[in-house]
Amino acid sequence: MGANAQTSVPLFVANSVLTAAQQNISAATGVPVFATTVTRDAAFGGSNKVLAEGQLCYLESTDVVQQYNGTAWVTVGPSLSSGLVSVAPTTVGKTGASSTATASTNGQVTFALCETLTLNGVFTSAYANYRILWAGLASGNPSLQARMSVGGTANTTSNYSRQQLVASSTTVSGLRETAQSLWIICNNINTTEGDNMSMDIFNPQATKNTSFSNIAHSTTSGAYWQSVTGYFSATTSFDGIQLFPTTGNFSGIVTVYGYNQ
Repeated sequence: MGANAQTSVPLFVANSVLTAAQQNISAATGVPVFATTVTRDAAFGGSNKVLAEGQLCYLESTDVVQQYNGTAWVTVGPSLSSGLVSVAPTTVGKTGASSTATASTNGQVTFALCETLTLNGVFTSAYANYRILWAGLASGNPSLQARMSVGGTANTTSNYSRQQLVASSTTVSGLRETAQSLWIICNNINTTEGDNMSMDIFNPQATKNTSFSNIAHSTTSGAYWQSVTGYFSATTSFDGIQLFPTTGNFSGIVTVYGYNQ
């Protein structure tokens, strides 16, 4: 929370004696500054605090100025965080006897020898959609799998469906799977060369069907190209994702970016 951020909106009555600190708040910021929508709503709540149409505030979490239009808070002008914005996980979960995982301040997670890797707290109401960029390798040419998660716990229900298209040499093949307990998002990860994947996830935090679309490239058998789409059939709100190979462990770098349409 920044130095100018507020946690309350004072309500003064006749003959109140104002302190220097109370007057400096408005002088320093011009408009109330809040860390998140939660602190904004808490500050404007309470008795005798009725929001007026045209009320302004600034949110540090998304770097936007908002106004109250009489029924809801709306963003004034384009968001300063429009486009792809890296999102740092609140915590990183991992399994594997020799596994390591470190998240930088810009959200990039570097990991090694992980049997599972769970990125917690990366999906919030700040963004509607997210992009995951992964580059790495794995032992034994496994496939890379994914499960959505809440509070660090992966969802293992049979609500995962996917459609896959693979091109290898001159052969193109397709596959559909429904009512699965996970998504397979990348096949045949190379053991020595760096493979790459770009995965877009739509509405993971909203109480809607979560869907995804990705493109992955493997250096197995030369150039191995694949595209996978899919969805989670229940309307569950997720805050994280778990990645894991079908066998063994995997290593690499992964970053999550948030964006709005």
